[in-house]
Amino acid sequence: MDSSGGECNILRSPAAPAPPSLAPSLRLRARMDFSNTTEGLFSTSTSVYDPLETNKAPPSKTLLTLTLSVLAILTTFFNCLVITAIAVTRKLHHPANYLICSLAVTDLLVAVLVMPFSIIYIQKERWVMGHVVCTIWLSVDITCCTCSILHLATIAIDRYRAITDAVEYSRKRTGARAGVMIAVVWLLSILISLPPLLWRYYSGDADLEDQCIIIHHHLGFTLYATLGAFYIPLLLILILYYKIYRAAQTLYMRREASRASRHSCMTNGSMIPSTYPAGDGNVDGGLPSPEPISPPEKSTSEPSTEEPPRERVRVSVRAFQYKSRRHESQSESRRSQFYQGPRISGSRERRAASTLGLIIGAFVICWLPFFVKEVIVNTCSSCNTSMEMADFLTWLGYLNSLINPLIYTIFNEDFKKAFQRLVRCSHYL
Repeated sequence: MDSSGGECNILRSPAAPAPPSLAPSLRLRARMDFSNTTEGLFSTSTSVYDPLETNKAPPSKTLLTLTLSVLAILTTFFNCLVITAIAVTRKLHHPANYLICSLAVTDLLVAVLVMPFSIIYIQKERWVMGHVVCTIWLSVDITCCTCSILHLATIAIDRYRAITDAVEYSRKRTGARAGVMIAVVWLLSILISLPPLLWRYYSGDADLEDQCIIIHHHLGFTLYATLGAFYIPLLLILILYYKIYRAAQTLYMRREASRASRHSCMTNGSMIPSTYPAGDGNVDGGLPSPEPISPPEKSTSEPSTEEPPRERVRVSVRAFQYKSRRHESQSESRRSQFYQGPRISGSRERRAASTLGLIIGAFVICWLPFFVKEVIVNTCSSCNTSMEMADFLTWLGYLNSLINPLIYTIFNEDFKKAFQRLVRCSHYL
């Protein structure tokens, strides 16, 4: 196991040579002999440094520690912002946002209970906090990483039902139902994380003094850990999101076609014929008969006692046109009100689907390299990875906990406005 943990701690590539049969999935962290270690991603100097000979950390390690600490602080801040925004903003009190809030809680736990210990582990290059803290750290690490993935799958299911079965699902989409979904996600995460922790005690890894790791040499265990915690949920997420995209696209096209058809019907029904008989009480389209009103440009001088028939027809046509325009304006206002609800709803659903796509994209970029590396290392006896690379891939996964709230801030208008109000303390003015 590398220093950074994570679902992270289920699988690690070994620092020592792999056994002939199968490379262990968790890299054994021990005191490194830098004279036999090649320069890695986190190293900026080729000089040899022995951490046992001096308490002064090299500049590269100090810079790395500061960088990781800043990431942990930012992750804590932004996820607290998401949780607080949902809690105090009435507009965000929606079952779908309860799932997002639970995801933010998961990311917050990663930032508070996982990242700091990982930073210390990387900086010290050995575990110095005892067996009890090690067990707690591994438990939270594995559970939260798995829970974050399952949350994304649950959000995808919720969004898919909301788009494809809007009427029926809107009645079932309650806060209580969201609470049940969240409870199931956490329960599954705990069940998935238990076997690695039990295996740690069974294999004797818990007796190691300066290491906090889980080591195993079984291909079946590797497949269980990677498939259950990542690949199966990832496949479910990708399939659901593809269906969400297709369903949203079809729904949008249907609404556009329906709106165009209704608009055409209303417009054709209010068209004015080229000639009208004087004194006709009704016209096509069911519009009320025009009242004999004067046009705006009519003179205020005293009218003649008798208007010619042609003038009466001209005034009647102008009056009808005036009334028709007024009625058409009222009809357009009614049509606008009729379509406003579906348009707003469809816009929100499409915007939510886009946000979900961004979250999934960030999740894949952050976690896929780590799990691909784990599969390769644990199925290829001659394959290995450096400790620096393992740390980098693990923290790339942790970075997903920071990216999620940033996506809400930038691309979701409701969250963005709520965040701005929180920063300006508008909720308390």
